[in-house]
Amino acid sequence: MGYRLLIYIFGMFVNFFGVALIINATLGAGFWTALFVGMSDLFGFTVGVWYAAAQLFFIFVNGWLMKKVPEWRALLPLVLESLILDFWLEVVFRNLDMTAAPFAGQLIMLFSGVAFTALGVSIYILPELPRAPVDQLFLVVAEKFNLSLGVSQTLIAVTMSSMAILIGGPVGIGTLAAVLFLGTFIQFFYGYTYPLYYQIHPQYKQRIELSS
Repeated sequence: MGYRLLIYIFGMFVNFFGVALIINATLGAGFWTALFVGMSDLFGFTVGVWYAAAQLFFIFVNGWLMKKVPEWRALLPLVLESLILDFWLEVVFRNLDMTAAPFAGQLIMLFSGVAFTALGVSIYILPELPRAPVDQLFLVVAEKFNLSLGVSQTLIAVTMSSMAILIGGPVGIGTLAAVLFLGTFIQFFYGYTYPLYYQIHPQYKQRIELSS
């Protein structure tokens, strides 16, 4: 359990490190974050608070789509991820200002952010512990409508980006990059993290030793 929990939390930190890079690249936030930044600008509170509010809403949406009771265990990642997001934005990158940086530097930060975000998601879904509702959503949509993870993520990205535009969120190149590449990157990284996770998993190694 300790191994699974470590991978779970590590994936969250990697994921939101990427999110923070995308926001601070100042070329437009990722599709989810653009919506939450827009809400923060309009109504106050931190981006993490709006992230938590959206997560709570999607607990019920996911339950409805799967025709199941809402998964209240998802409150755990809801709290953890909201705190981690604000940790990166309000503590680590609080004084970072890339608005005057060369465009090439902003672009490198942007695509690094997309890659880290996708890598983080592909890591933290591996232990099969409660997933954040917004991440569970693309898995639910993929399962319900028989879609790949990449296609499901892209469809959700387009929908959330459209909502962010309507409320004046920071939609830009960064948002487009997330829409076009995040789902593909998740699919790509998952192909590597999945076998690696089980290769070094203590119980898996024990089974290999017993069978040899």
